[in-house]
Amino acid sequence: MDEYGNTGEGRAARRDEAVRAAVEQGLLGPDHPIVGLLDVTGIRESAAELRAAFAEVTAPGTPVLHAFAVKATPLVPVLRLLREEGIGAEVASPGELALARAAGLPPERTVLDSPAKTAAELREALALGIAVNADNPQELDRIDGLMLPHNPKGMGGTPMAVSRSPLGIRVNPQVGGGSIGATSTATETSKFGVALRDEGAREWVVRAYLDRPWLSRLHAHTGSQGIPLSLMIRGVEETYALAEEINRRIGRPQIDTIDIGGGLPVNFASEVTAPTYTEYARALKAAVPGLFDGRYGLVTEFGRSLLAKHGTIVARVEYAKSAGGRPVAVTHAGVQVATRTVYVPGSWPLRIAAYDGKGRPKSGPEVVQDVAGPACFAGDLLAEGRALPLLDQGDYAAALDTGAYYFAHHYAYNSLARPGIYGFVPDHRAGGVRFATVRDPQTLASIVAESGGAHAGALTTLHAPGSR
Repeated sequence: MDEYGNTGEGRAARRDEAVRAAVEQGLLGPDHPIVGLLDVTGIRESAAELRAAFAEVTAPGTPVLHAFAVKATPLVPVLRLLREEGIGAEVASPGELALARAAGLPPERTVLDSPAKTAAELREALALGIAVNADNPQELDRIDGLMLPHNPKGMGGTPMAVSRSPLGIRVNPQVGGGSIGATSTATETSKFGVALRDEGAREWVVRAYLDRPWLSRLHAHTGSQGIPLSLMIRGVEETYALAEEINRRIGRPQIDTIDIGGGLPVNFASEVTAPTYTEYARALKAAVPGLFDGRYGLVTEFGRSLLAKHGTIVARVEYAKSAGGRPVAVTHAGVQVATRTVYVPGSWPLRIAAYDGKGRPKSGPEVVQDVAGPACFAGDLLAEGRALPLLDQGDYAAALDTGAYYFAHHYAYNSLARPGIYGFVPDHRAGGVRFATVRDPQTLASIVAESGGAHAGALTTLHAPGSR
């Protein structure tokens, strides 16, 4: 247990009460067979732990921005809640920036990271004063064209001689990958940032700062799930060493802020929060003490670790059957909400909790069974060969630790609708649970509209010349 009591016992109790209340209040049932639930109390606790963990290790007065990686849970009410808890936003697309702005995130608490920023995106960010980390030399050329008074690069629009935006370069320290290749961003051939160990690359980065006094930040991000703390710390060490080298070469502290990215992995095997922000911050302080002595401002970009433990997808068991002697619970949660788990279960396994038809935790002997989704392909399984109390028709299966990415990446297989999402808090005065709508369930009309319904006859009007 850490200072915030993150054994998960309180979180599990709140979740059980929320599932029961969702059934009782009609949010979950035959007509609403799948919902997402977000534990507002848990989100607030995680945000508080993050702030406290880094406040403990940084010198008094150090500017620190914790920017939530919007891609993890791109929901406006979540971003507004995090803003209230002192957390900013890290965005990687025009859509994510629009969500952050809709949530009221101010430009000075927003960071733009993306490997494919367009000229229009850069122009908007610079006009607003949003921090930008350039991913590569060509992007830095574009920024040059927007920053210089005479716009020598021929960029469209009006150049800006001065921008309030803090600007930096993203580097790839090339320290290696973790157990999941797709989430390892500091490998030798990663698509992100300037690869520091490539021939001439480090000197190019140094020269870029020497030639541009308005570059004041340095950014790196080593990876996320599957990355051990030791590798994350190595990435930060390499970035800090480069910042020191650049400032030494320039002869003044031009780099005043280091963005260490996010990527703290999540324990999906149990309720325990591990590793914690406190453990990571203390380990960083021990390995890179100069980062915390007050000479550098600090930016972090955590996503999964802030939200994962505080979300649950609950789905009704529509049918209980058997195949080859193994029970199969056919539910309404599958590839559309748990795409990574279904396609790469070895890297993204989820815990499953069983609830009865009234939303109460189900007891009884554990039986090895499959928990299947609704999509029309054989591999649509939330869990295969899992030991659980036997799920019957009308029961509920809950996919745990799904607060990050599982609500974000709806996969419209079979045109399955996006589920409604509801935040909850215990309501002790009323002896129950209070819910708030985060996202309405998707309607069939919306599915038709997204699928070209307004242009139903468009293709029938097209004919090759001479074909009729």
